[in-house]
Amino acid sequence: MQFLQKAVTSMANKTPKDIRTHNRRAWDQQVEWGTNPWTIPVGPEEIQAARRGEWAIYLTPIKTLPKNWLPDLCGKQVLCLASGGGQQGPILAAAGAQVTVLDNSPRQLAQDRWVAEREELTIATVEGDMADLFMFPDESFDIIEHPVSNVFVPDVLPVWREAYRVLRHGGVLVAGFNNPVGFLFDYGLPPQADLVVRHKLPYSDVKSLSMEEKKRHLADGNPLEFSHSLEKQIGGQTAAGFVITGLYEDNDRDLENNPLGRFMPLYIVTRAVKP
Repeated sequence: MQFLQKAVTSMANKTPKDIRTHNRRAWDQQVEWGTNPWTIPVGPEEIQAARRGEWAIYLTPIKTLPKNWLPDLCGKQVLCLASGGGQQGPILAAAGAQVTVLDNSPRQLAQDRWVAEREELTIATVEGDMADLFMFPDESFDIIEHPVSNVFVPDVLPVWREAYRVLRHGGVLVAGFNNPVGFLFDYGLPPQADLVVRHKLPYSDVKSLSMEEKKRHLADGNPLEFSHSLEKQIGGQTAAGFVITGLYEDNDRDLENNPLGRFMPLYIVTRAVKP
């Protein structure tokens, strides 16, 4: 209990490196528990379909990415950015792409390697920070796919700048992210209760929660989350140099425990091109 109290007290002073370390451990734990849908690898049937050209990937919970948002995948260099878990990477590799998966969690990356071995696919896996792609030279990739994961970094702008740097001219970035409005509300209330506006945006697990909530958060092994404004999510892409060419919205799977989703979509996906 004293250790937990100390961890909560130091939570407000966490550096970006501390946050990455905490979230790495939290996602490794999520893989071990096996209940988070984003940690469950795809099955052989999905890989077989992708080999026939009938691929489908999710950047948000329900809707699949439109196939016409990506060029012909055969031979394309694809970076799956903060996208471990044995899902998007193996499907794109089975569809003919040359895939590199970067993720902060070793256990999530292990899921990709497991599927690759099972299906005789070639996938490179790199443990790293989505906001610092120093290991990749400029203009290394034709496509970057980025599912809902920048909610786990305190500053999203470096993510867009680095994505722009490592993408080739004419390349495509497809990215899913949270609608920040969802972070306004108090989800600690029972699911049947009325929605209550509680948090000022931008939201941060580090700064917005009470001491008691932080205790429960750490005790439950949850990763730390941060909201980002649409100005930084969409405007941040254009500020980095991208041209937005497509956008759609999606919702949560479990609306019983996410009541705002009964009234509005909770996720956004954009397609952007590096001119």
